[in-house]
This record gives sequence, structure tokens and C-alpha cells, in this order.
Amino acid sequence: MKQKSRYAESGVDIEAGDRVKKRIAELARHTHCDKVLHKDGAFGGLFALKGLKEKNPVLVSSVDGVGTKVKLACAAGRHKGIGADIVNHCINDILACGARPLFFLDYFACGRQNDEVVLQLIEGMSDACRAAGMALIGGETAQMPDVYAADEYDVAGTIVGVVDELEIINGKDIAPGDSILGLPSSGLHTNGYTLARKVLLEENGFRLDDIPKGLSKTLGEELLTPHRSYLNEFQKIRAVAPIKGVAHITGGGFEGNISRILPDNCQAAIHPNRWQTPQIFRLIQDLGRISWEEMHRVFNMGIGIVFILSARHEEKAKEVCPEAINIGEITAGSGVTLIRED
Repeated sequence: MKQKSRYAESGVDIEAGDRVKKRIAELARHTHCDKVLHKDGAFGGLFALKGLKEKNPVLVSSVDGVGTKVKLACAAGRHKGIGADIVNHCINDILACGARPLFFLDYFACGRQNDEVVLQLIEGMSDACRAAGMALIGGETAQMPDVYAADEYDVAGTIVGVVDELEIINGKDIAPGDSILGLPSSGLHTNGYTLARKVLLEENGFRLDDIPKGLSKTLGEELLTPHRSYLNEFQKIRAVAPIKGVAHITGGGFEGNISRILPDNCQAAIHPNRWQTPQIFRLIQDLGRISWEEMHRVFNMGIGIVFILSARHEEKAKEVCPEAINIGEITAGSGVTLIRED
């Protein structure tokens, strides 16, 4: 008779991890290119840099998570979008330097491993990596019953991309008179969920299958819409116009993110009245009695990324990316100003 594992009794099932490894390897393999050199199960992912098109390649890396959005995924039993969330969030972060993605690694930690949850997540990551032409080359799963509740998990991702040293975007050339173009978000993306959950679910008692007034789909569908990647739009615009600055609008909103790329003598003047704020943000603001100022600090308010470029190139950019909206301009000064025009 096989002796029962004391490790499993304490809450960590090694066999559970082994069950899904083969399927994870298959999903990851679909993202690989000839630069991925390691075999399945290796202790590290190997990616060859020889033959990159960049003449003076500089590696760009970033790591992030998706916050408490995972709690909604657990409540709804829908996890594939979370996999796309973490990949696309990281892609947008390195776009701010002008980098194209090369490879991605993930970290998944849980209280008790559920094979279906893991596979949904990896499937979402794999699909998002393939769409970006990026390899999913490694990852780690950890069962930590003393840290997470049985049905809870967290996920994080690390991305590595590349940019030619002469093409790094760092905002140094931004000058008064430049245009600020914004691209629509697909919703909350991956920020502000602690406040959104408190207002909508705790304080106002909505369920995820409810359709609040003003929304065209259930609250769960709205809140679990995956974070959008702007890689294709970035590449289209950059092909026709020099991009001076890129800001991914995440936690901290316009002020917290655009300010990171501005030279000392420049101010970004943002006009929120130039785009239609999605109803989900209005719902949170009204029901939560949240100030206009705080909403714009916590949420993206419908704009997921901004590109700063010379005003003379604005029309070219709009021709290749019609959904781009002029949301502001660079003026003399410092910091970021949101101009409220009620």
C-alpha cells in the first residue's frame, strides 16, 4: 500500500503540479520560435539574441501583476482573461521605451492548485504571447496554503523586449506644442479593482451576473474584459511618425504616469472632455460618490495609453490609427494638468 504523502497532508500536492506540466509545455511551445533554445523542463529559459534586426540592441525588462482582479476571476470562474491581462500589461509597459517583446515568464501562486484554473491562465498567456510574436519560455507554480486561501491565487509576469539604442523612447525630445494622442482602453484594464469591488459589490450589492443600468453586458463581463495590448497600434504609428513619448495609463492615472516621461520644462495639458468616458467609470463614480479628481488618479477613465508626438505628425498618426484621439497638448511648465470643462 502506498504511504500517503505527509507533504500533501500539509497542503502541498506535488503530483498536482506534475499533472498539468505536459499541457503547459504544449501551450508554451506554440509560442516558440527558432530563438528559443531550451528543452521542456529546463531550469532556465534560453533565448538566442544572435540575428536580432536591431543594430545596437538594448534589452528592456519589466515585471508586474494584475492586482485584485483575480478575486473577480475566482468568483466568476473565468481565468483565461487574467492570462491575457498580465501579458498585455507587460507589453504596454515596455512600449513606453519603444521596445518590441521577445519573451515572457510567469509566476503563479495559490492555496490549492486547481488544474483547470492553471490551464485557463496559461492558455490566455499563450494566446496573448502568440498575438505579440513573443515566446512564453518559462514559469513557476507554487502551492502555499499558509499564505493563500484554498481557492485564491496570484499571478505575476516578467517580460523582456529589445530596442535599438538609437531608437529608445525616453521623452527627452518632448517640447511645448507637441500633441498628446490617446487610445481607448477596453475597460478598467488591471487597475482600481479594490475600489471598484468595494463600491459595486460590497456597498451596492451587485452580483457579477447583474446588468446595471447603462451597461450592455453583465458586470462580470465588463470587469473581466482583458487588458488591451497596444503593440500593433504603436508599430503602425511609429512607422509613419516619430514618437517622442509613451505613457501606459495604469495606477496613478494621467498625472502619475505621464509625469514620468516629461522633461522639466514641459507640462501635459489633458482635456478629458475630448473623449467619451465609458459607462463603467461613471457607475463607479456615482455609486461610490467619488470625486472627479480621485477617479482620474485611480482609473484610466477610458484611455489606456498615450503617445506624444510633434503636432505636424498628428494627422499621419490618425490616418494609420483612426481611433487615436487628441486628448491634450504639451505646454511650457511642469507636471500634468487635467482641464475640467463642465
